[in-house]
Amino acid sequence: MPDQQRLILLTGMSGAGKTTAVKALEDAGFYCIDNLPSFLLPALLADARDRPQLTRLGLVMDARDQGFADAGAALIESLKQDGRQVSVIFLEASDETLLRRYSEMRRRHPFASPSLRAGIQGERLRLAAIRALADLVIDTTRLTPHGLRSEMLRDAQGLPQTLQVGLISFGFKHGPPQEADLILDVRFLPNPYFVPGLRPLTGLDEAVAAFVLNTDPAREFLNRLLPLLRFLIPQYRREGKSYLTIGIGCTGGQHRSVAVAERLRQALKEETDNLFVSHRDLG
Repeated sequence: MPDQQRLILLTGMSGAGKTTAVKALEDAGFYCIDNLPSFLLPALLADARDRPQLTRLGLVMDARDQGFADAGAALIESLKQDGRQVSVIFLEASDETLLRRYSEMRRRHPFASPSLRAGIQGERLRLAAIRALADLVIDTTRLTPHGLRSEMLRDAQGLPQTLQVGLISFGFKHGPPQEADLILDVRFLPNPYFVPGLRPLTGLDEAVAAFVLNTDPAREFLNRLLPLLRFLIPQYRREGKSYLTIGIGCTGGQHRSVAVAERLRQALKEETDNLFVSHRDLG
């Protein structure tokens, strides 16, 4: 395949969004084939050398093809060793998300025996070696179809993978946010609620922030936490994660968690250009 030609091999879990992803590749100018049997791939690539319309190929290959499930890892390695411009994108989602999606769309999972959950777990094991060779892993658990489309278009256009970092302050008495990947409990910090002049204020007020953060426990906490987050963020980005949501919790979600979230906003703005802060229980 000439240097100017590009192949994107789209694979992953059934129900993880490959149909949406391949449509995005088509919109990006790729000639796409869904569920291509692996034994046809050599002939297709040989024929593509002489066909300008096949300069950009998007191929969906997954465990529906027994040959790909058994030998997909070796096939990918051979493609890369041949010096082809190939990118492998692996789509996945949590078991609970896949269960829900199959329940909603009423389609049969290709490996739903003896149960849907067993089929999902079996497919995940069968594809583990292929996932390990992927250039990009996209977890679609919390991605909308529009979000997945954006991720695919970004990769198809050769743009770098981005990671959206979210900071959510909350109160434990209202329950932790379900979308949080990491939970930080800051209830050990001094509580402004017990200071009459500070109780009606919030962590957005300078007096509350100073009361919470200008203490030895808060300083040591941040001195330990920030290096950890500066290490983790690039690792999650490299893994292909699209969203990293960090929950910061205090008792009511009004004072300590808000002040810490705002402090982290200032400290992490240089680590990512895609940072948002939400104070879930404020007010």
